[in-house]
Amino acid sequence: MTITAPAGTLPATFRPKRRLGFNTRVSFNDDTGPAQGLREGIELFRAAERLGFQSGWVYQRHFDHYLSSPLPFFAAAGQHTSRITLGSAVIPMRYQDPILLAEAAGTTDLLIGGRLELAISTGANAAFDAVFGTADTDARTEARRRQGRFLAAISGEVLHTVAGPGQGAPEGTELRVTPHSPTLRSRIRQGAGSLGSAVQAAELGIGLISGTVQHDHAEGESFGAYQARSIEAFRSTWRRTWGTEPPPVAVAASILPGTTAELRETYAAYDLERRTQGIAASRPKGAITPAPSANQPPGSQISPVFHGTPDEVIEAVLNDPGLASADELVLFLPPAFGLEENVRLLADFAERVAPNLGWSPTS
Repeated sequence: MTITAPAGTLPATFRPKRRLGFNTRVSFNDDTGPAQGLREGIELFRAAERLGFQSGWVYQRHFDHYLSSPLPFFAAAGQHTSRITLGSAVIPMRYQDPILLAEAAGTTDLLIGGRLELAISTGANAAFDAVFGTADTDARTEARRRQGRFLAAISGEVLHTVAGPGQGAPEGTELRVTPHSPTLRSRIRQGAGSLGSAVQAAELGIGLISGTVQHDHAEGESFGAYQARSIEAFRSTWRRTWGTEPPPVAVAASILPGTTAELRETYAAYDLERRTQGIAASRPKGAITPAPSANQPPGSQISPVFHGTPDEVIEAVLNDPGLASADELVLFLPPAFGLEENVRLLADFAERVAPNLGWSPTS
């Protein structure tokens, strides 16, 4: 029997979850190939919308068995859905041309009816400099420069004023990104893995999504406690900087309610794999195994997996300070799970867990 905890009886420190989402890597394996993986990714969004989920997020990963270019995927998935928002979590700005990204984002958002939610990051990862090219500054500084240029571009700011002949337009012409989606900037978030990133998001006036890997924890501090501290820093900085209430905060987490003994065994095995292998866990056949040095960066923590019976999962979620602080939960789906497994997981969560967290599906 599932414990039912209506919103009025939720713990005082727990924010009711008004929105529910999921995060998928749109993975593929060597047996079925990328086309099948992309088609199944679209079907997953369709199924989630039918279940009442309000948001769907994809993970960008270059040179591997995952989605490398989210915006064309969103443009396609948006033609098969009508309500669910489509978001990236996350796009590393270090490897993006900010103007081209702004053009593609504006085009995609208009095609899907204003449902795009981009989460971007400014992490210092320089793993692909050999392919994308090096920068004169360090990776994080360059990522933040590109982030600023991207935000200016999608805001409709003038990027250049033609000052002479040979520039493709009459002198005095102001160049802006087109097509322009006027409300897109309000749906940009920062993927934050540290308190500093959360504060930066608030200072920039963009939203926040907290992920499954975080850095700079205090010694002995739990993942959830640090997450809650970062979210509070975001909200307090926003209020101080802008004088308004901050936008809703999303948190991605592995939450796996096992409605059968077989599922509980499967989810426990995934938990063990994630605790022992870190980000290398649950990889589709043929995917690249991360180098050991990239698996557990110094000072990092990987989020726990919340699994067990539905009742046990409900209790764990209600008592985790990071999940309690969030406005929106985003279910991180194990990358190697297939379409049928993922749809089953979303359905079980929507039926057996989410109503106990103050959530109701989109009609």
